[in-house]
Amino acid sequence: MNIWNTTSDFILLGLFNHTGANLFLFVMVLMIAFTSLVGNALMIFLIHQDARLHMPMYFLLSQLSLMDMMLISTIVPKMAADYLTGKKSISPAGCGLQIFFLLTLGGGECFLLAAMSYDRYVAVCHPLRYPILMSWQLCLRMTMGSWFLGAAAATMSFPFCNAHEIKHFFCEAPTLVHLACADTFVFEYVMYVCCVLMLLVPFSLILISYSLILAAVLQMRSREARKKTFATCSSHLCVVGLFYGAAIFTYMQPKSYRSANNDKVVSAFYTIFTPLLNPLIYSMRNSEVKEALRKYMHQCAALRKGFKKK
Repeated sequence: MNIWNTTSDFILLGLFNHTGANLFLFVMVLMIAFTSLVGNALMIFLIHQDARLHMPMYFLLSQLSLMDMMLISTIVPKMAADYLTGKKSISPAGCGLQIFFLLTLGGGECFLLAAMSYDRYVAVCHPLRYPILMSWQLCLRMTMGSWFLGAAAATMSFPFCNAHEIKHFFCEAPTLVHLACADTFVFEYVMYVCCVLMLLVPFSLILISYSLILAAVLQMRSREARKKTFATCSSHLCVVGLFYGAAIFTYMQPKSYRSANNDKVVSAFYTIFTPLLNPLIYSMRNSEVKEALRKYMHQCAALRKGFKKK
């Protein structure tokens, strides 16, 4: 995103003010962000260390965790520093980098979630052909495609008005459009087309994949298998719905219907809260991941006992 044609810094008005209630919410957000970082880092570590998790499904999960960690690291440290120091300015270069990383990681996650839904479809509907239909070569191609397609950041090059106050806690393209003094119709049209490609197309593929999974589940004879698959798929769809719903609301809502307060709350959902849910829903409810965690805990306990004996 090119915003170099402005010389003064932008001012981020932030998510919270300095009242007691907002201080409590600020601490809660920090705790959520920290828990999310620890949970996603633990997922990456377990998948890397445990040979039983060296499968395409878990490799995709590790990439999702990496994207979530980078997304939180792009937004939360700056937001926390602004709140604690009272210095709310951000340079045009910093603002441009924040938008670039947000679009890269958010867009990449959209495509990665679609790839993960295809993986689940193959695992449930074609389990015997899984090694062929979901080979490591295809998995790596989908992962690289997710990162590169997400990096297709938009370019915005028009003058801004004298008021550089951004009613947000980070730089986001739709919010910056409000500060432009020039006609933004072309940019908004291009952004809308990009959103269709990066949001609606992957979301449609996810819905198709889970519809086919649902049809296959209904044909299962085992009641226990149906119940387990239903529980897993429903939790996955809840996370997908939260992420895509918030992103579609932010990037595809008409300019005339936008509200600064609503934008901040919705943006917090897909940038801070959803990264916390991903390791819980996709991984920690998985029996193989829990077994890997128990194995690691036992190893740590054994090492601790060995040190005490010495």
